[in-house]
Amino acid sequence: MNIAAATESPPVTFRLRRPPTVPLEAETLTPDVIERLSNAEIRSLIVYHGKRQLPLSEFFDVEGERSDRLELHGDLNKVRWIGRAMSHGSITVHGRVGMHLGAYMRGGEIEVHGDAGDWVGAEMKHGFIRVRGNAGGQVGAAYRGSLAGMKNGLIIIDGTAGLEVGMRMRRGTIVIGGRAKDFVGLQMKGGTIVLLEGAEIRAGAWMNRGTIISLQPIQLMPTFAFAAAYNPMFMHILSRHLQPHGIALPCAASEGSFQLFSGDLAVPGKGELFVWEGQSPAI
Repeated sequence: MNIAAATESPPVTFRLRRPPTVPLEAETLTPDVIERLSNAEIRSLIVYHGKRQLPLSEFFDVEGERSDRLELHGDLNKVRWIGRAMSHGSITVHGRVGMHLGAYMRGGEIEVHGDAGDWVGAEMKHGFIRVRGNAGGQVGAAYRGSLAGMKNGLIIIDGTAGLEVGMRMRRGTIVIGGRAKDFVGLQMKGGTIVLLEGAEIRAGAWMNRGTIISLQPIQLMPTFAFAAAYNPMFMHILSRHLQPHGIALPCAASEGSFQLFSGDLAVPGKGELFVWEGQSPAI
């Protein structure tokens, strides 16, 4: 069987039949595990319901087998660790999903038609995640005690996001369609964060390197200094990168310009914070 034929195999479909009463840890819901298993083996996979170990079939009806494409249906807001460390394949969620979606992800794609909890794509290394609704805090961030967050890949949140988006991220791109809460880019070490609707206070606090782009005015910390007003060339490259996902960035000088601020000077850091002044683009 060739690779192209394998990727076109029917997806394995999971339908929530019993909502968990406490958080359900389902690290096995990843293409790396599912693609090798029969239907019976998938249903017998162990998940953790609090301190109890139970078979996956206690909570999900399962259709299909041996595929690197997963589809999940239901209100999964208490189901955690879906797509943990996945390296390929795809996961599509129809409904809300819980914390740690795509954490440590190494490749593949995840799409959520609903809201997501905290720590979406935490410390991911590669891959693509899109949440069509809102997300919680710590998108693409480092876990507590870890020195590095997201290292590569692309995360798009169509709605709002919570605290500490991109905390300690090193590389990769995060796009937030709605307004983000406090501490965007906290201790950021690299990578790019795009804020289509701006953010609340303390954006870029203690950032060392990296780039934050806001298409709406934001409240700047006093430790960021104005550097220049211009339209950088890399913005054209970033815009082309995001255009297939329906996101356009302003690039033409006739539309306005970006105000560049450098900081956080309290560290001292060499981060860049761009704020657009002009007509906002249609997204």
